[in-house]
Amino acid sequence: MHKKFTFYLIAILFFAISFSSCARQAMDNQLLFGIQAARHELWDEAIFRWKKVILSDPNSAAAHNNLAVAYEQKGLWEEAGKEYEIALKLSPGNSQIKANYQNFKSINKPLDKDKKDEKN
Repeated sequence: MHKKFTFYLIAILFFAISFSSCARQAMDNQLLFGIQAARHELWDEAIFRWKKVILSDPNSAAAHNNLAVAYEQKGLWEEAGKEYEIALKLSPGNSQIKANYQNFKSINKPLDKDKKDEKN
């Protein structure tokens, strides 16, 4: 009985590893598809692909960063800022995410100031 149990356990682990590998490949494909869409300025398609990645892997700093870039391109500043912040929390040492976020903040500083002025 012990040998049979061990065999089934190994079979299940093999299946889980294979499935995980396939799922990872599928998410990598979605990331790449989104990048290709972005290169052609198909921002809605890119957003769709990167959101799919995030649904499957909420800890994908790359997907959050890419989504932030797409939101920025569409003028969705608030959404872009939130995605950059998530990406930075997930990968605080990532220099590309840091650079993207710093650039985003420098461009949007006047917008933030205008919002404050409107409230006063």
